[in-house]
This record gives sequence, structure tokens and C-alpha cells, in this order.
Amino acid sequence: MGSAALSGAGLVRAANIKTRPWPGNRDDVHCGIIGYGPQGREITATLARVPGATVSAICDTYAPMLRRAQRDVPEATRHEDYREILDNPDIQAVIVATPTHLHRDIVLDALEAGKNVYCEAPMASSIDDAKAIARAARDVPEQIFQVGQIYRSNPQHRSVFQFMRSGAIGKPAMARGQWHAKESWRRASPNAERVRELNWRLDPELTTGLIGEAALLQMDVAYWVLGELPARVQGFGQIMGWNDGREIADTIQTIFEFPSGLHLIFDATLVSSYEEAYEVYMGSESTIVFRDRGKAWMFKEVDSLMLGWEVYARKDRFYKETGIALLANATQLDAQNLDPTEDDPNVETPMWYAMQEFMDNHAFGPYPPAANWERGLEAAAVAITANQAIVEGTAKEIDPLLYTLD
Repeated sequence: MGSAALSGAGLVRAANIKTRPWPGNRDDVHCGIIGYGPQGREITATLARVPGATVSAICDTYAPMLRRAQRDVPEATRHEDYREILDNPDIQAVIVATPTHLHRDIVLDALEAGKNVYCEAPMASSIDDAKAIARAARDVPEQIFQVGQIYRSNPQHRSVFQFMRSGAIGKPAMARGQWHAKESWRRASPNAERVRELNWRLDPELTTGLIGEAALLQMDVAYWVLGELPARVQGFGQIMGWNDGREIADTIQTIFEFPSGLHLIFDATLVSSYEEAYEVYMGSESTIVFRDRGKAWMFKEVDSLMLGWEVYARKDRFYKETGIALLANATQLDAQNLDPTEDDPNVETPMWYAMQEFMDNHAFGPYPPAANWERGLEAAAVAITANQAIVEGTAKEIDPLLYTLD
């Protein structure tokens, strides 16, 4: 996520803001980016490729980030106080890419200012904040509010979702997943205050831990495709590699229990990058494996019925198993002689499709996006409760009331 976007700088009126040349086309959706850390920069670069979108203003409280923004997007205005962006009536949409614990006030102020809002995931770091954001978004249905659960906008994930919901895996039996990356999460700066700001993910009072800040998108896919929200979670957390004084686990294991009786086992670590990230859904007829940007394969049981189409589908070998590619572009990959694990240069990133949905909603909406406030609240409830279970090394019930505002 990006850096903090709060300061005591005085407000600059819209008339002053517009003294600079206005970037892009007047018919574009003019966006303000709040938080220009890694996530804010990725969103900015993505919006540059989305038709109808223009980044017109960037906010960050750290001066070097604003200097970087000047190099990256010289036409955009730059601000230390996000309220300067909200004060500009020509900015139609804001993207909140600050650390998770700073989302609440910015989102509430943006919605109150009449802006359409894209809020990075997780939506908040506490249930109270998540419900405050959800309530504010619910109460302004004429405005767009979208959460950064990007796989829900991704055509490949949506395609496999429909395939799984059609019953192709038979009766679901179990699921598992992982997120592995060898990185410390600790960031350095010569400024002590900046060090504290940069390392918010290692602060027990602020973070949602690995399950929220790294694995949330995969967890969101899991209960989306399974069609039910988890009711209980058992968590374990350890410091296994980064013994640098941190209190936050660098390695976690979780077991999610669903009302149907199904269990999802999920682990994450900052110590090893082995096998990176994937999810596996096992059923009586077949097993579905998700990897990378939504690449997926089906591994059929020997006694499962023929569906017909799989005779003509692309098949890839994985050790002793043969997977049937569930890729709309599988034939195209073959024609280009690309390995199935390579990224298809003709397919955009999940982030791009999420930004495209946000822009399309401006043109044709407002309508509830695939990742609306309800989905954001559900994901926050899962992540926050699971992180509590991990920290305490115990099992926690996920109260159904956490998933709703009623």
C-alpha cells in the first residue's frame, strides 16, 4: 500500500488548483491518487493504459514521493493534504492507496465530498472502521464505491467461477492455498519517523498481518467460488526467518471451516518463495487449480463423466497429472508457442480489469461493482478475525453479524 496521506497543510481552493494545465481529455474521468507508495504507483501506471482515465492529482505526505510523482506524471497536480484533491470539483474519482489503517477518514471524507471512490483492499484494519466505510458507501448509492478485490473483475477468474458453479468439480471436499514470497517487509529510511510510517505492516496495532495484507485476494476468491463464507478459523503464527525484533509472524497457517463442513487450509510465509501462490479446490469429479493471474487447470477423476469439450481442450502435464487448461486464450498461447505458465502478452493484469470496471461504471452507472462495499466488508471481517486467531494461536468463530450492517 502507499504511504500516509494526512497533513496539516491548508486547503487550496479549486480555482487555484486549476491554474496548472489540465491533463488529458476533458471527457475523461479525472482521478486523484491518494498515497503514492508502491500500490499507488502501480495503480497510476495502470490507469495510464485504461481508456477514459486521466490521473490529474496525486497526494502523499512524504516529499520524495511527490518529487517522484512529478517525474512520473508531470501534468498532475501534487498535494500533501488529500483534502485539496477533494476540494477540486473537477476531480470526479479518488483512489485510496494509503496504508490500510488510514482508509477510514479518507474514504468518509471523499464520499462526503461527492467523489466516486476506489479503496484498496483490505477495506480497513478494524471491524469498526470497515463498518463505518460500508455504511457510508451504502448511504450514497448514487456514488460509485469499489474495493480493490481485483480478481472479482478479472475475466479469467469470472470464467472459471462460472465453470465451478456449474458443478464441474462435483461435490466439494476440501481446499487449500498458499502465498509464499521471500521478503522481509521491513523497509529502511534515514528518518526515524519515516521508518515507523513505512513499517506499519509490522506494527501489531495497525496491521492485518500476512492473511490480510498479502493473502486477502486469494481468500476472497476462495469463498467466492465456494459460495459460502467461513464460520470459524483456527490460526497459527511464528517468526521463523526474520528475527529482527518484529512481533508480527513471518509464517502463518490457518484452517477455515465453512458451514457446509468443508475446510480450507491456507498458509503464507515471508521466509520461502517456493511455489509462490495458488489455490486448489478438490471435489468428487475433479480438482481445479488457480495460479498467477487466474490461470487455471482442471484435473479430472478417472471415474468422472466426460463433458465433451475437454477432448479438444489444451492439456498440460504436471508431474504425474494431466491438467485441462481452463483458459479462454489457451489456443492462442499454443499458436504463439508460449509455455502455459508464461504471461500472455495479449491479456491485461487483474488490476487493469478492476480499473476498467471502475471507469466503465462512470460511463454507464452507477451500478454495484463486482467488489462493492458488501464484498469489502466480508473480506475485512475474514481477514481481521483470522489475523486475531493467528496472533492468539487459537480458534475463533466468525460472527455472521460481522459480515453485515444489519
